[in-house]
Amino acid sequence: MFSTKFAVEGLSESISYELGQFGIKVVLIEPGFIKTNFSNAMAIAKKVQDPNSPYSQMMQRIQANLSKMAKNASPFDVVSKAILEAVTTKSLNLRYLAGKDVETWAASKKTMSDTEFHDIIQGITR
Repeated sequence: MFSTKFAVEGLSESISYELGQFGIKVVLIEPGFIKTNFSNAMAIAKKVQDPNSPYSQMMQRIQANLSKMAKNASPFDVVSKAILEAVTTKSLNLRYLAGKDVETWAASKKTMSDTEFHDIIQGITR
């Protein structure tokens, strides 16, 4: 869940450094939890659902936390507004955050130690 987003973020940021010299701009639209049918459409591997799987309890906790996050999810139009801002601004940013939760996480990451932030994020999977 987090690793894929982090990988795309890291790749995008690194290619922005490489391609900037050629006038190519890279933009990250980073949505938080958005009100969609994502949770309803999510497919969970059968092995993870097996109570004997070491991932079973973790996945149950993640699903419970996703349900909580869905209650406070941002409306889908915050993403389209972030995209519109990115394509119409004269002073382009690398990142455009879409949603109050991701704005809070980004602010926390800037002010907390790596250990403190790790504990918060890990709390989602515990």
